[in-house]
Amino acid sequence: MKKAVFFDLDDTLLWDIRSVQTAFLKTCEYAAEQVIVNVEELEKAVRVEATKLYDSYETRPFTLLIGINPFEGLWGTFDDGTFSFPALNKIIREYQHQAWYNGLQKVGVDDSRLAKNLANRFIKERIKHPFVYEDTFPVLDALKNTYSLVLITNGAPSLQNMKLSLTPQLRPYFDHIIISGEFGEGKPNSLVFQTALQRTGLSPTEVWMVGDNLKTDILGANEIGIDTIWINHHNMEAPEHITPTYTVKGLNGILPIINE
Repeated sequence: MKKAVFFDLDDTLLWDIRSVQTAFLKTCEYAAEQVIVNVEELEKAVRVEATKLYDSYETRPFTLLIGINPFEGLWGTFDDGTFSFPALNKIIREYQHQAWYNGLQKVGVDDSRLAKNLANRFIKERIKHPFVYEDTFPVLDALKNTYSLVLITNGAPSLQNMKLSLTPQLRPYFDHIIISGEFGEGKPNSLVFQTALQRTGLSPTEVWMVGDNLKTDILGANEIGIDTIWINHHNMEAPEHITPTYTVKGLNGILPIINE
C-alpha cells in the first residue's frame, strides 16, 4: 500500500518554463523601447549566448550535477556557501551581464550599459512572475490528508527556496523538502531519493514519484524501485531505457492512478 507521494517542483508543480518565458518577453520588450531591436530575435540570441557562455565556465560540471540550468543562472545568486557554490556565486553577476551583452551584439546592438540594465530587469521580471499549474493546489488538496507529501527538487537551495517563497502556499503541503544542492548530488542520483525514503521511514514500494523529467525524476526513481508517474506535457516519446510506470498528460491525471 502506498503511503507517500514524492513530487518534483519545476514544471511539475511550478510552471517554471512559463515564468522564464514571461521574464524574457518583458525584458526584451523593454529593450525594444530603448533601442531598435526585434523582441523575438533578441530573446533567441540571449538564450543561445547564455547557454554557450554558461557551458564555458569551470562550474558547468557542478551545475549539471546539481541541476541548475543556464536560465536559472540568469536570476539566481547562488550564495549557498557549500560545495562549488562559492565559485558559481563569484562569476554569476558577470555571467548575467555578459549573456545579455553577447545577445545584444548578435542582433546588432553594442551597449554594455543596456546589457547591465537588462540583466537586472530579467531578475526582477522573473521574481514578479511565479506561475503555478492550475491543477497544482487541487491535486495537493486531494492528497494531503491521505498521503505524506515530499518535495524532491534539483537545484541550489538559495534558488529553490526563493521559488517556494514566491509561492508561499506550496510549502505547508509538504512534510519534507529535499533539495539536491544540500547534498552535492542531484536526481537521478539515488542519494536524493534514498534521503527522502529515510526521512519518511518508508520503502520504495510504499511511495510514488511524480515528475516531468524522464532523465532525472523518472530514471532516478525507477533505479531504486519506486513506481513513477511521468507528466508528459509535450506528448514526447520515452526512450526505450526509461519506462515510467504510468504516463499522464497533466498533473490532475495522477489522481485516478494514485487513488485506484
